[in-house]
Amino acid sequence: MPSHRFQSRVRALWLAAVASVCTLTLVLPADSAEAASFGSRTLREGMSGSDVRALQRYLTGAGYSTTADGQFGPRTERSVISFESAEGRTANGVVSRSDARAIRTAAEEQPAEETPVEGEPPAPAPAEDATVTSDGLAVAPASAPPEVQAVIEAGNEIATKPYKYGGGHGRWTDSGYDCSGSISYALRGGRLISRPHDSGEFTRYGKSGRGAWITIYANSGHAYMVVAGLRFDTSARKRGTSRWTDASRSSRGYVARHPTGF
Repeated sequence: MPSHRFQSRVRALWLAAVASVCTLTLVLPADSAEAASFGSRTLREGMSGSDVRALQRYLTGAGYSTTADGQFGPRTERSVISFESAEGRTANGVVSRSDARAIRTAAEEQPAEETPVEGEPPAPAPAEDATVTSDGLAVAPASAPPEVQAVIEAGNEIATKPYKYGGGHGRWTDSGYDCSGSISYALRGGRLISRPHDSGEFTRYGKSGRGAWITIYANSGHAYMVVAGLRFDTSARKRGTSRWTDASRSSRGYVARHPTGF
């Protein structure tokens, strides 16, 4: 029979293993939780957490490449200072709530490389593509299903609305919309969504992969949508007045999802 000391040792090791697993579970939040916590406190060197990881991802999205390890170290501080200097802010490496909003906005509106990803399979496409008018509104092809036409019509309603951080999440009719709020509004028009989703939630929306008519590309920091060949994206307003554009962009770093049946 094992000795009492041996049994105690085994039990201690088992409890330590359980504690370790529980700790790992607690420190691995969902991407949407990271985004939600970002900006809730001032961040500076030496801090850590999910909001620091979100900061690092937004910095990368804004063009200031930063490793997303959740640790606010010297490299992250240098990226923050670079951003602050470029934006004419106090370059102290400390991320205030105002800085957090600016970094997130820059990441969401940053035009991505508009080239296809090497080796990426071509997306299934409808027989006809939608078109964009001179005033930035999309015209659905006659062959598009009614739901797709309704999504495009709803997208037109807010296509030229300004970008607003958190816009479209507290209420459907808003003075401006962020990236995921814009997509939510358009999808609601086609009765393909019943409540606003953030970009993290869109990584789990609908079905995996590209759709024949609608594809949503999402990660923890940004989301955009392609409807009947047209991109619906807040970053498109960097080059014009509308969210609609016929210019493509890289989908590297994004999860592709689509509404069931579309």
